[in-house]
Amino acid sequence: MNESLLRELVPAVIGVLVRRGADFAAAEDAVQDALVEAVRGWPDDSSPNSSGRGYPVRDPKGWLVTVAWRKFLDAVRADTSRRRREKLVEAEPVPDPGEAVDDTLQLYFLCAHPSLTPASAVALTLRAVGGLTTRQIAQAYLVPEATMAQRISRAKRTVSGVRFDQPGDVATVLRVLYLVFNEGYSGDVDLAAEAIRLTRQLAAKTHHEEVAGLLALMLLHHARRPARTGPDSRLVPLAEQDRNLWNTQLITEGVEMLQTALARDRLGEFQAQAAIAALHADARTAEETDWVQIVEWYDELVRLTDSPVARLNRAVAVGEADGPRAGLAALAELNPSLPRHAAVAAYLHERDGDPVTAARLYAQAARSAPNLPERDHLTRQAARLNAQLRS
Repeated sequence: MNESLLRELVPAVIGVLVRRGADFAAAEDAVQDALVEAVRGWPDDSSPNSSGRGYPVRDPKGWLVTVAWRKFLDAVRADTSRRRREKLVEAEPVPDPGEAVDDTLQLYFLCAHPSLTPASAVALTLRAVGGLTTRQIAQAYLVPEATMAQRISRAKRTVSGVRFDQPGDVATVLRVLYLVFNEGYSGDVDLAAEAIRLTRQLAAKTHHEEVAGLLALMLLHHARRPARTGPDSRLVPLAEQDRNLWNTQLITEGVEMLQTALARDRLGEFQAQAAIAALHADARTAEETDWVQIVEWYDELVRLTDSPVARLNRAVAVGEADGPRAGLAALAELNPSLPRHAAVAAYLHERDGDPVTAARLYAQAARSAPNLPERDHLTRQAARLNAQLRS
């Protein structure tokens, strides 16, 4: 049973059912039921015959459409009036899916509809577009399965009245995919890899330059993943990473994707972030990093987004390009309550030769760290400086 093929087919199969008259929520449920049948009945490394077992056939999508449509009709027969039931049964199409329309892009738009909260949009995207089970999504986000099931059900109810062919917002879809990517890995699902797969799928459906920009950004960040943690699972800062561990194939692909996007001359925030990541990837050592260019790209990113996080990262880049005093001056313009503000201040004060202030700020940053690896790293930085001061 080819699980990756199954998941790639999910959006198209849902689209077929919706175009046949099923509402989105019912179509998504029916496709999930069909996936269960496929998992149970398909032989390894092949597709099923018409009964779901035995020798491979040429059309796994057709099989999923047929089974999902029957599951939908079964639900209709159980839950709706006799007249509605008879009308749908009489209109039942032949098993061949037939429809040539690809609704994958519309499904992305629906799952990232502005009426949904970010958490709901992420969950619905992973389920309806990604083909993950509710259990897998719940494990990835460390919540009970029942809680995730309720979240997905509420999301489906929220978008139930949205027309399937209604124009969508690519920017909203990209932010949802970036949220998925930043979750990294937990449970039995690699969410970073899943986000890359979904963004690749989206890039194949649209030539939007920011889709290419986001995919480039993901690939360039993912390329550094093998070097981000040491053998003891400790966080390794970018400047200390073993660059021989970086995935050069992903870097090459990401840079080429970015160049294609930038050539369209419609700069967006994800292209700017990808350009910064590409400059880091291009440096053979941390000392060879072109910080002046990175500051220029952060200037573009701030112009595009006016994001406090972009300004915070720019302060670090300014500190590398023009010295720690310049970085601290840029940091002074920002709200100290900004997440990771204390960590950046600690780093710049240490670079400026003030270990006492740096140690205090590292400890402060550790107390508000968003995750355990980051907290442990900041705690060790504070302990290192305190040990130096005592000696």
